[in-house]
Amino acid sequence: MPMIDVYAAADLFPAGADRELGEALTLAVLRAEGVATPGPFHLNNTAVYLHRMDAARVQTASTAQARTVRIQIITPPGSLNRDGQKQIVKEATEIVTRISGDASQAGRTWVLLTEAAEGGWGLAGTAFGKEEFAALAAKAKAASAS
Repeated sequence: MPMIDVYAAADLFPAGADRELGEALTLAVLRAEGVATPGPFHLNNTAVYLHRMDAARVQTASTAQARTVRIQIITPPGSLNRDGQKQIVKEATEIVTRISGDASQAGRTWVLLTEAAEGGWGLAGTAFGKEEFAALAAKAKAASAS
């Protein structure tokens, strides 16, 4: 159930690419977490927030209209191991590069991985930690076995 924020200049991705970007990033993060076959719970609760900003709102020291992309992925505690971290950074960068249509975009795409603190992941009025996630996983496994 990761949360994904993408910050980019409004014109960096082609018009109409939002759905493709959102779906591709969602599935990539779930794969990196080890969710090979995401069910409705994962698909309905993993969200991508696209922040298309005026080009002048993205600055670097060298230019007033930088073509950088910032992707922040927030995951529940312990959901990404080191291989998963490497995998999602690589895939997210490839997705942004492909959809932007600019082969050089990889060198200007930042992926920030943030893990929520134990108990710092709230959904449906519950502050989830390892215990609550374990119970949720057991419930999902039981439902898929039925």
